Amino acid sequence: MRRGWGDDASDFDEVAGDVEGILLRTDRVDAAMMRRAPRLRIIARHGAGIDSVDVAAAQERGVRVTTTPGANAPAVAEHAVALLLATRRGIGAAVRGEPRERLIGRELGGSVLGLIGFGRIAQEVARIGAGGFRMTVLAHDPFADPAAIRASGVEPCGLEELLSRADAVSVHVPLTDQTRGILSRERMAGMPSHAVIINTSRGGIVDEAALLDAIDDGRIAGAGLDVTAIEPLPEDHPLRHHPRVIVTPHVGGQTVEAMRRVALEAAAALREELG
Repeated sequence: MRRGWGDDASDFDEVAGDVEGILLRTDRVDAAMMRRAPRLRIIARHGAGIDSVDVAAAQERGVRVTTTPGANAPAVAEHAVALLLATRRGIGAAVRGEPRERLIGRELGGSVLGLIGFGRIAQEVARIGAGGFRMTVLAHDPFADPAAIRASGVEPCGLEELLSRADAVSVHVPLTDQTRGILSRERMAGMPSHAVIINTSRGGIVDEAALLDAIDDGRIAGAGLDVTAIEPLPEDHPLRHHPRVIVTPHVGGQTVEAMRRVALEAAAALREELG
């Protein structure tokens, strides 16, 4: 963990005794780190996820943990749609030099998009998919009101039904004990062979070994991954250079506009807490 003020950046341990607030982007704050900062009052996280913070330890010490939900939703949604277009049209294979006669893609128009989770990012993906590409959109989210889902023009349904009907499945849930490996080998077996999987949420939600086997065996058509269980994905990982897989290095929220919104919201939380 670094504190940055130009050339005066310091190791966290050098300043821990004075730290009252942490502005967190890509590092992890664990219980041991909090113990070294007895004056810590707030951890303001860039982004919606809290898996990089030991929340239980923070609660025990009375440390407030904030996120910036929604600030990067448009950016991540656009990236999910970009990966969706790229996988459906075989752009990864084209860039890698696949012969033209083998590059026969599928259109988004009139196809079925399944969303696992229906938070802010998924809702934006649904809006783009239905409005921009005339897609039929399904959503599975046990924590969302089915009436609210229907009101947005999206059909709520069970996970197995969604997987059996969708031409493309986009993941938008946090990584928890309940969602880890939710796209398993068994569930992928129930998907159409032309379907693709898009994950801009968290690595670990998709069983990557099962995903690789499903693509190689022709049980699904491909995948677009902005997140993986190990980040960055090792150079020799078979998914990285697979002709039917596109891997980006967790950059869904990295636009000029989104990073500004996230930074301002996180800084505002710090200011509110610390005065």
